[in-house]
Amino acid sequence: MAFKVVGSEKATGGTMHSQHMDIVERCTECSLRSTHFFCELSSESISAFDAIATSIYYPKGAAIFVEGQSPRGIYVLCQGRLKLSICSSDGKTLILGIVEPGEALGLNATISNTPYGVTAEALEPCQANFVRREDFLQFLRQNNDAIFNVTRHLSRHYENAYAQIRSLGLSQSVGEKLAKLLLDWSTAAGEETIDGFSFKRTLTHEEIARMIGTTRETISRTFGDFAGKKIIDVKGATLTIRDRMALQALAGA
Repeated sequence: MAFKVVGSEKATGGTMHSQHMDIVERCTECSLRSTHFFCELSSESISAFDAIATSIYYPKGAAIFVEGQSPRGIYVLCQGRLKLSICSSDGKTLILGIVEPGEALGLNATISNTPYGVTAEALEPCQANFVRREDFLQFLRQNNDAIFNVTRHLSRHYENAYAQIRSLGLSQSVGEKLAKLLLDWSTAAGEETIDGFSFKRTLTHEEIARMIGTTRETISRTFGDFAGKKIIDVKGATLTIRDRMALQALAGA
């Protein structure tokens, strides 16, 4: 597998990528294969994927691809986290979600040969495996298990889009929307500690506001309200859900 670094040495914070992460050289050696269904391919398919993939390192803030760009191919996120966003003609931005390691990006655009529908930006230093569109389509023709996993992946994205529309459209308050968002994040990336479920909050209040359709001031007040009621605790970038049942009640669960 080839390796490429995106961004200057200054942008990556020093010499190369080793300060941020241990690069996964081959998909066959990646621990995510056992935890994420897109990577659950046969040994033959994984080896074939390795042969056509280029591993790319992105510094924080780098754009993996942008909305409206012609599809170059797919990306499988190996390490780090990305945010997905869309932008209106008048410059308003809506953040659609956070991408965790093991997710595949650009599948719909690559298969349908339509422009990327979102912008993907690195929230922290990231490693992704890139496969050119022509190579990926040929890979699918030759590996039936890959076709099955791509179908499952696209189906899950379809269901997630419905869930997001339902949350934004039917939730009665900002508190309900924020509670649902925090529960989702804790499920995806939280670790159980003696104080509750903790995870790193990489989005600012402004970005969270763009994600659930409100203002930064409202998000700040709602966070303060949750903290005042001892439902959550925020220390720097770490957020801990101290009272999960109370947060679930606010979310209408």
